[in-house]
Amino acid sequence: MSIRRRLSLLTVLALGLALTPLACVASQETAASGASGVSAQDDASAGSQAATITFTKVFKSSYPEYVQVKVNESGAGTFDIRQLDESANPQPLNVGPELAQKLFRLAAQLHDFQGVKLEAHRRIANLGQKTFRYDKGSESYEVAFNYTENEPANELLNIFEGLSREEGDISDLKRTMRYDPLGVNDVLMRVQVDYKQKLLPEPSQLLPTLDAIAKNDQIINIARDKARNLAGQIRTEHTD
Repeated sequence: MSIRRRLSLLTVLALGLALTPLACVASQETAASGASGVSAQDDASAGSQAATITFTKVFKSSYPEYVQVKVNESGAGTFDIRQLDESANPQPLNVGPELAQKLFRLAAQLHDFQGVKLEAHRRIANLGQKTFRYDKGSESYEVAFNYTENEPANELLNIFEGLSREEGDISDLKRTMRYDPLGVNDVLMRVQVDYKQKLLPEPSQLLPTLDAIAKNDQIINIARDKARNLAGQIRTEHTD
């Protein structure tokens, strides 16, 4: 074999040995990318399987006429409070883990609304059509009623109506703080009543807004003092 031919063979072998590690690295990167994609798909699939409870109340000629509160097992959800002729505008909602667990525990007592009947069938005035709905993956159950005497259902109803009241209070405080500073005091008086009557499931959700009012020198002092005092009371009674 000539010297030139031997040198060519040695060059080919050297190139082959140099390319082998690169091929291994590329293969490993492809495998890792594939595993990452599968993991992301699994996470998305798991998220889509999270159970959700939705409360809807429709009461024509009242204010508001439409209320919907939706919460999943992690406490994340949305709320939509409006008149029926207004466009849907769901806003983000977050409840604490303890309250979220309580919601799903009460729903479980009602068999997640599967086959349950809540209407009391009494001569009761129209109190608004209420609906509880449970969704998890392909499962979906709901029950509607005007009035019920079922204790777990009423407890669940009170929590959801409290959440809608709480979010309404926060929304009204933010709106008046921005557009009608003189009206903040009137809204705070209503919030104080809601708090004293224990109508708010998670009063600590009000704290960021109350603190913002207390620090805002564009708002009258009586309202700032009211916000400061209410925030202090909530921290004393509802936070660690």
